[in-house]
Amino acid sequence: MKNNRINALMVRVTIVIFFAVLATSLSLLLSSLQPHHNPFYAFAQIQKNVALSLSNLIKHGASYQGSTSAPVTLIDFSDLQCHLCDRFVTATEPQINSTYVQPGKVAFIFLHLPNRGFDSFPAASAAQCTSDQGKFWQYHNLLYNNQGPIDSGWANRDNLKKFASQIPGLDMQKFNSCFDSQKQKPVVESNVALAHSLGFTQTPSFIIVKSDGSNPQKVEGPQPFPEFKFLIDKELGGP
Repeated sequence: MKNNRINALMVRVTIVIFFAVLATSLSLLLSSLQPHHNPFYAFAQIQKNVALSLSNLIKHGASYQGSTSAPVTLIDFSDLQCHLCDRFVTATEPQINSTYVQPGKVAFIFLHLPNRGFDSFPAASAAQCTSDQGKFWQYHNLLYNNQGPIDSGWANRDNLKKFASQIPGLDMQKFNSCFDSQKQKPVVESNVALAHSLGFTQTPSFIIVKSDGSNPQKVEGPQPFPEFKFLIDKELGGP
């Protein structure tokens, strides 16, 4: 009788252990199927896109820093009135530049996604007009350094011209002709179309991709340098 009780108890214990192990295994399996989540950044892999290749972006008027033979490209979709974009420019971009761009590991591309206010599109067009003369990054830095509240007038057409006049060596006659004729409007519109095709609606948004457009990864928000470093290193060391 006593042995029967012991056997029955052992059976119950065995059943409990079995279901506990099963529940743990199922939990681990479901966890592995969930998308990666980290509170510091959001990213997702997308399919190869030839439009994201470094050569294609440069061909279509994108401003860039770094070597055209860099194996990885970091594409920044931003708005020159965007305060979160300014945070990235101030806190993160310099570290990316010194760690990856200057050594020739990453090419840094700026594309326009002017969605913060009415003055955003003219600011993007003005920046592209300075790009015609090889002065984009000076103008880019000048606008972010003087950024004011969105649509407060700091980036109206007159002020955009005044900022341009502060750049040494910029031909203002050529700039004004470009800006007033909206010569660069199609370039800005193509940047916006590319951003939307990737599902981007907010700024800043980023793509980290191999130079041929393969293995692209999306990053959203002004993430800190360690998060970019993780993804860039992964791209540099990946297949």
